[in-house]
Amino acid sequence: MALLRLGPGPAPGRHRSVSGASGLGLVGRYSGWAVGAVAIAAMVFPMVASDYWIDVAVFWGIYVLLGLSLNIIVGEVGLFDMGHMAFFAIGSYTTAILSGHFGISLWLLLPLSGVVAGLAGYVLARPIIHLRGDYLLIVTIGLNEMIRISLLNNPWGLTGGPNGIIMLDQFRVFGLVIQKPMHFYYLVWACVAASMFALVRLQRSRIGRAWNCIREDEVAAEAMGIDVRSAKLLAFTLGAGLAGATGTIFAAKLVVISPESFTFMESVILFCIVVLGGMGSIPGVVLGSAAMLVLPEILRNFAQYRMLFFGAAMALMMIFRPQGLWPSKRWTTKLQEGESE
Repeated sequence: MALLRLGPGPAPGRHRSVSGASGLGLVGRYSGWAVGAVAIAAMVFPMVASDYWIDVAVFWGIYVLLGLSLNIIVGEVGLFDMGHMAFFAIGSYTTAILSGHFGISLWLLLPLSGVVAGLAGYVLARPIIHLRGDYLLIVTIGLNEMIRISLLNNPWGLTGGPNGIIMLDQFRVFGLVIQKPMHFYYLVWACVAASMFALVRLQRSRIGRAWNCIREDEVAAEAMGIDVRSAKLLAFTLGAGLAGATGTIFAAKLVVISPESFTFMESVILFCIVVLGGMGSIPGVVLGSAAMLVLPEILRNFAQYRMLFFGAAMALMMIFRPQGLWPSKRWTTKLQEGESE
C-alpha cells in the first residue's frame, strides 16, 4: 500500500478514501461511544478533582485556545509567527481597560476583544506579510517585544505599567458569578469545543484548502489564482482575533493583568505546542498543550529533574516523530495495491 501526499485537494479518480479534517473526523475515526465517554469524563472531572487540578485544566484549556489560534497561522498557512502573545495581551488589556473604565459586560467584551486584536493583527501584519521564513519570524518577535514594552511603559496611563490592572468584573450567567475553578473549567472547555467545531468547518472550506495550498507551495498557489496576500492576512486576522478573545477569559480568571504574562517565552511555548502536537492538526494542539502545561505539573514532585525529562522528551520527539504527536492526516489518500500512482 502506497501513500500519496496531495496539495489543496485530492485528485479525482486516484484514491479510495480521504481521511477526515486534521484528524478530527469524530464520526469517521472514532465510534460514538468513545466520543461520548470522553465527553462524559470531561464533564465529570471537575466534580471529582481538587481545585488545584481543575485550575490546571482551566489553564490547559486557555492554552488550547491559544494553540488553536496560532495553528491557523503556523499550521494552516505555514507562516512562522513567534510574536503571537502580543495579540493575547491586546485582548486581555482591552478587556481590563473597557471593563474598568466603562463597565462593559465581559460577555460583550469576549467578541469585542477578539475584534480589537484581529484589527491589530491585520494592521501589524499588512506591511510584513510579504516576508517569508526566518525573516517573518524575526519581525514577529520584534512586534511582540514592542507591544510588551509599550504595556510596561504605561502609555496614556491606561495599562498600569509594571503593576498591571486589577479586574473588577466577572462573567455572570443568570445571576451566577463565574469565579470558582469549576465554573471557569466549563466556560473554557465550552469555548474550546465551539472553536474546534468552527475551525474544522473552516478547514474543510475553500479558504482552508487555499491556506493549505499556500503552505505547500506559495508560487503554485498564486499561479492557480489564489490571492496569496489576502489569504495570509485573513489567517493572521483570525488567529489574532481568537487569541484576543481568549485574553478576556484569561483576564477574568487571573484578575490581575501585567506585562509579565506576555513575554517572549510564552510565545515560544505556544510555538512548541503547535509543532509538538502536529502542524495543522487540531487534536494535536490539545495533546501538545497537555505536554507543555499538564505534564510539568504531573512531574512537579521531581522539580529538580522535570525540565531535564521534558527537554529529553522534546529532543526524542523531534528525532523519532518529527510530524508531531497527532499529525494532520488531511489530503492523505491511500492507494490500493495494483492501482497506479
